[in-house]
Amino acid sequence: MSDDLVQDRHAQATALLGTTGAARSRVDSKESERASRRWWDADAGQYHDTHGEFLGTASPGGEFVWCPEGLHEGDMRLLGEIAGKRILELGCGSAPCARWLAGQGAHPVGLDLSMGMLSRGVAAMNRGGPRVPLVQAGAEALPFASESFDLACSAFGAVPFVADSARVMREVARVLRPGGRWVFAVNHPMRWIFRDDPGPDGLEAVFPYFDRTPYTEFDADGRCTYVEHHRTIGDRVREIVAAGLLLDDIVEPDWPEWLDREWGQWSPLRGQIFPGTAIFVSHKPGTGAE
Repeated sequence: MSDDLVQDRHAQATALLGTTGAARSRVDSKESERASRRWWDADAGQYHDTHGEFLGTASPGGEFVWCPEGLHEGDMRLLGEIAGKRILELGCGSAPCARWLAGQGAHPVGLDLSMGMLSRGVAAMNRGGPRVPLVQAGAEALPFASESFDLACSAFGAVPFVADSARVMREVARVLRPGGRWVFAVNHPMRWIFRDDPGPDGLEAVFPYFDRTPYTEFDADGRCTYVEHHRTIGDRVREIVAAGLLLDDIVEPDWPEWLDREWGQWSPLRGQIFPGTAIFVSHKPGTGAE
């Protein structure tokens, strides 16, 4: 990955947190949670300045965009029927997805570690539109009763940033009612092979796909300021199945012809060659929300 590119895109956060370098290093659940909370609080402003319009974050009604390729839940319907359903969104950020779900007649709850991100969702709701309950908590220990949701979803939230994503899968399975779907979007695992660069330098495979050592950034005292964890496609499948869920589909979005913008490492150049996103569609066995 290119440290210069990462810091350019997140200059405010790196300055606030005193980030001085990057490395591959082991980080446990506690340290991952601490770093992610501080990072997303620090990066909330620049993140929304860069991506807010595309994601519909400023809209009181929100939007449900699954990924940088622009897939919208209104078109894809990966969650199936949502009207009247109680839905948990993990890693909701400023909750544009949850707010959009509420506008479609669902009863969503948004969960995120970062109060900086959640406060932007509150500000958007204060401008009008549906109200959505927001909860500040981590995804490895969900503060909800078992079988309390019909559906669960995450659009690039929580899953890539936790040390124990298998535990997240178990927690989602616990809070889902029988028949409930769990759909989450993450960086496509094969992206781990390449530098975090949307240009030609990002087309060269330089990192081992099977190296699960997290990507970290750190300050002058060696404290982690950002972390992202890698799992292979097989890892994700095994985590889902081990949680007692059934895998229904893996969606690998094509790069659309109409989309000419870059989003971090995502770009038309790379998108025409290999996928940037993987969306895992699964459900809890039984009858209910299917």
